[in-house]
Amino acid sequence: MNIATPTKIQYEAIIGLETHCQLSTHTKIFCGCSTAFGTPPNTNICPVCMGMPGVLPVLNQTVLEYAVKAGLALNCHISLFSKFDRKQYFYPDLPKNYQISQYDLPIAENGWLEIELVDESGLNPVQKRVGITRLHMEEDAGKLVHAGSDRLAGSSYSLVDYNRTGVPLIEIVSEPDIRSGKEAAEYAQELQRIIRYLGVGDGNMQEGSLRCDVNISVRPIGQQKFGTKVEIKNMNSFSAIQRAIDYEIERQIQSIETNIPVIQETRLWDESNQCTMSMRRKEGSSDYRYFPEPDLTPIELSSGQLKNWQGDLPELPAQKRHRYVSSFGLSAYDARVLTEDRPMAEYFESVIAAGANPKQSANWIMGDITAHLKTTKQSISQLSINPSDLAELIHLIEANTISSKIAKEILPELLVHGGSPQSLIDQKGLTQISDTGLLMAAIDKVLTANPQELEQYRQGKTKLLGFFVGQVMKQTGGRADPKLTNQLLMHKLTD
Repeated sequence: MNIATPTKIQYEAIIGLETHCQLSTHTKIFCGCSTAFGTPPNTNICPVCMGMPGVLPVLNQTVLEYAVKAGLALNCHISLFSKFDRKQYFYPDLPKNYQISQYDLPIAENGWLEIELVDESGLNPVQKRVGITRLHMEEDAGKLVHAGSDRLAGSSYSLVDYNRTGVPLIEIVSEPDIRSGKEAAEYAQELQRIIRYLGVGDGNMQEGSLRCDVNISVRPIGQQKFGTKVEIKNMNSFSAIQRAIDYEIERQIQSIETNIPVIQETRLWDESNQCTMSMRRKEGSSDYRYFPEPDLTPIELSSGQLKNWQGDLPELPAQKRHRYVSSFGLSAYDARVLTEDRPMAEYFESVIAAGANPKQSANWIMGDITAHLKTTKQSISQLSINPSDLAELIHLIEANTISSKIAKEILPELLVHGGSPQSLIDQKGLTQISDTGLLMAAIDKVLTANPQELEQYRQGKTKLLGFFVGQVMKQTGGRADPKLTNQLLMHKLTD
């Protein structure tokens, strides 16, 4: 009698993200205080954002505009009627002891975001849609600074900076459509790209302008019921998001298989120890005791206003990626790199508009120009070489006026000082030599000066052709036409 070996249970993760994006308005959501980052503690505050008695909040209209544009970019249904609610939130860094947010009638719902997943080779990208449950507006809380030990009192203490209180946020809640740490990190990155493309936020995770909380549970594959959900906070990079999720998946699976209950709780990601740690039991929505905010009237949008804001939207990263592949014939990898940053994409498109070959333009931007930007810590908008000059440089190479080698030699000067590449090569006398007579004279000199290598070549060591080409290039100061030089050398060496 054969006894079947028990099948090891396979699990899947169910992951959703709650992402807070700080909006790049000059003033806070309900008052005129500055939103500037890095100012001295407790200087950007007023009675309104501090929740003093007798003051009334007034909605910043730019916050509404930015929230609607973000909702449109995420393919959401925009509510023409929405309202604000009070969320009871008793933390030391929230001076009112409640947060003005949106609950049952948010500004945007039922959208989706397309992410692109690539394998290790960077080829064969796979697109996946992640549902967006809702997008709503709310105010930020302050910031606790844990200052260590008080030498006099002999105890630890914390300080509160209320500058961030009242800074406008949009919270974007995804559907539980994500299945891995890699997918979650890509979702967060694509969200950052969209926010930056729209110009509604800078998406800087290091400054807290983009903050992601992850909700994660695991279940056996085939089971319909969700497992117990755990929330993870305190992740300040996309790689941390991926590592925290991968760790938590394994932790929950191990708990299930050892009959240890998974508790619904909030956990923190400990970067130094690369693990999650329990923080507190998770509150439910009933714990917040929402009710309509009495100091703010409901929001009513007109269809005309919505249409105007829709018309302001730029072409978004996913749309650009598709177009670069289909219209310009670029690889998925090239399209992804070029669309990562909106100014870089716009620079690339300006070079194309000036008549340059798309692939060559992509190569120069992704190669030498990007290397220069990293070295000088500049953005592409600070480059001295404008798109039309880069297009001219590419044309000069394609017309065999200069070689790629010469182009690389003059590029550093163009990157720093700008100007016409044609004028620079005329000034320096760097025009490519395509005259057969001049090239043959240089070839004869090289062969005469290297009799031993010539004899080895004729005895079958044909790899020396590259040596001879290099010597001709050296003889002509790099100005020899490489293709023609190869042809003439091959003809001369086979005589």
